[in-house]
Amino acid sequence: MSQQLRSSLALQGVRLFEGLPPARLDALAQACRWRTLPAGRLLVQRAERESDVHFVISGELRVTIFALNGRQLTFREVGAGGQFGELAAIDGEPRSADVLTLRPSVVASLRAADFLALMREEPVVTERVLRGLCRLVRSVSERVIDLSTLGVQNRVHAELLRLAREAGCQNNRARLDPAPTHSEMASRISTNREQVTRELNALQARGLLVKEGRALLLHDVDQLARMVAEVRGASAVQPEAS
Repeated sequence: MSQQLRSSLALQGVRLFEGLPPARLDALAQACRWRTLPAGRLLVQRAERESDVHFVISGELRVTIFALNGRQLTFREVGAGGQFGELAAIDGEPRSADVLTLRPSVVASLRAADFLALMREEPVVTERVLRGLCRLVRSVSERVIDLSTLGVQNRVHAELLRLAREAGCQNNRARLDPAPTHSEMASRISTNREQVTRELNALQARGLLVKEGRALLLHDVDQLARMVAEVRGASAVQPEAS
């Protein structure tokens, strides 16, 4: 099997490209730059003027910011099938965050000009990009509100609820496996590891959270949702069953 064919097949796993005809995937595979990266590699640096759009074929990367004082604020993780870099490709501005590999990863990178041409020629891709940007704006808005208005305890609860909904809730329970480390969670909610540890221990003491090896089991997602909604001043939203 040729490298070109392997690349074309790999692009079928990218959600943005679902349903595109084989000829289009072949052309995209040839236009992409393919890289295999070790864990801990910085792929995108904040403020640099590089505008490729990057597609994750395998592995996982983290979108984050490293402050001058060494503090890290994490926005999201991007796994296989996802992509990042659309903002710089669309508006031509410098990168707004750092992106580094969490695990060994394969990434296919497409030049901004080729990505914009794809959006013009494939309306379904454009719609998916717009929906993704809408989700991003909503997520960032919620994050700003939480960081501005909630205490550390409530931010831990809100982050656990977000992770539970991402993992999928069933019978009012959710399993985070593997769960983020306390340091990773702290970087997501702008606090320190010790405070996260204290709040997770408090939830375990209440019976809402159980640690099972590298996993965390949330026993009452509805209760967690009510706790978060109460401090946000919003109605609790029932988690969807998976």
